[in-house]
Amino acid sequence: MEPVTFTTEDGVRLEGELRLPDGPARGSAVICHPHPKHGGSKDHPILWALRNELAGARGLATLVFNFRGVMGSEGTYGGGHHETQDARAAIDRVRPEAPDGPTVVCGWSFGANVALREAQDDPRVAALVLLGIPLDPNDVTLPPMPTPAELRALKRPVLLIAGDGDPYCPPDDLRAFTAEFGTAEMAILEGTDHFLWRREKEAAMLAGEFVDRMLG
Repeated sequence: MEPVTFTTEDGVRLEGELRLPDGPARGSAVICHPHPKHGGSKDHPILWALRNELAGARGLATLVFNFRGVMGSEGTYGGGHHETQDARAAIDRVRPEAPDGPTVVCGWSFGANVALREAQDDPRVAALVLLGIPLDPNDVTLPPMPTPAELRALKRPVLLIAGDGDPYCPPDDLRAFTAEFGTAEMAILEGTDHFLWRREKEAAMLAGEFVDRMLG
């Protein structure tokens, strides 16, 4: 694991950790963490499991980082708007580790919202893995989700994962949301919630299998 720093286009210095696979990287991945105002950071079991799966088992150069204003990252919370610049800078940092391979962006909760909105404007994002994406349309703490037309226009592989007891991403709502993409995949893990407790490795493995299919 290599500590790294990198700078956004608006001059904010962020901290992260880069994990490289044992052999040549066949692609790259960025992992976005949950809400900065509710204790979210790069240091959480589900994000550790994702990093280990993508780098250790699937051969991707994988960067997990802290959004602006979190722990050692400079700046202040940007309401979910400026955090897309953070995700873009993370993609800038990790892609040279596998310049000929695709880039997957993963996000959990708030990070899933950021990852999805970044992918709308960044053609370098080859695929998305979104865990526990908040779907409450009345949640004023997050920027609005893309419209159904924008989701259909994305036309990139997407995997959505949630626990069957997730109050922020209820299974029925997730099924309806998945259908709006047209080609997205969905997985509901039983017996867990928004934090995917006790199912972290299983969720990470689903993400890894999806990446393998995406890489062909």
